[in-house]
Amino acid sequence: MPITGSSLPSRQPVLFLPHGGGPCFFMDWPNTWDKMAAYLRSTQSTLPRKPDAIVVVSGHWEEDIPTITAAPNPSLIYDYFGFPPHTYQLQYPAPGSPELAQSVCNLLHAAGMPCATDDKRGFDHGVFIPFMLAFEKADIPIVELSLLKSMDPAAHIALGAGLEPLRAQNVLIIGTGMSYHNLRHFMNGSPATNQAAQEFDTWLEKAVTAPPVKRDTQLVHWATAPGARICHPREEHLLPLMVTAGAAGQDEGIRTYSDTVLGKALSGFRFG
Repeated sequence: MPITGSSLPSRQPVLFLPHGGGPCFFMDWPNTWDKMAAYLRSTQSTLPRKPDAIVVVSGHWEEDIPTITAAPNPSLIYDYFGFPPHTYQLQYPAPGSPELAQSVCNLLHAAGMPCATDDKRGFDHGVFIPFMLAFEKADIPIVELSLLKSMDPAAHIALGAGLEPLRAQNVLIIGTGMSYHNLRHFMNGSPATNQAAQEFDTWLEKAVTAPPVKRDTQLVHWATAPGARICHPREEHLLPLMVTAGAAGQDEGIRTYSDTVLGKALSGFRFG
């Protein structure tokens, strides 16, 4: 695909964005998600320039091998349940990019990884819900990359590393998920689960902001961190962070969002 900004010296950063709970930003849920919504709305203003395209990994798509959306005009997948009817009418008509999908596969093949494209799959809510705030004009081509069913953190860091060259071509790489994701405990407000969330969030910030070699080692062993399995009984919402850490290369991470939602500590991160 043509990259119009490739002559400019600065490359795009890599972002890990919280995507909230279902269609939370488009419901009458006073104050709960306001700080996260404001953070997402500020996203584009923090970039060195408007991206020519976005590669996004969310916590809502898993495949045996890395798979990338290749539809020119992807549909939306309303993969949340029990919410008000109007939330199933939300629209986000951002274009896809079959050319970028093929470029991603070429990079992964060059890095020794298999890759497939899917010209039928649309964008799940881990993409369109936060992007309706972060990139509200829906005018940037987007492709979504799957997680791996293996849930192997090292494999996801390697997956991100294979994408790193895109950053110099004015392609923005984003992981969307949640640094805390235990739906059973999210709204119970118990002191024990709130404390576990805080302990894990503290550990996670230190891990992400560590020098890159140490960072990657710590993230591979995330499950040994304080409160890890209380916060993530299943790690699909944390793995997009592993992909972004891999795509960061030697860029160090910083925490760009910190909040407490329903008693649970949450964070967002940026590399580069």
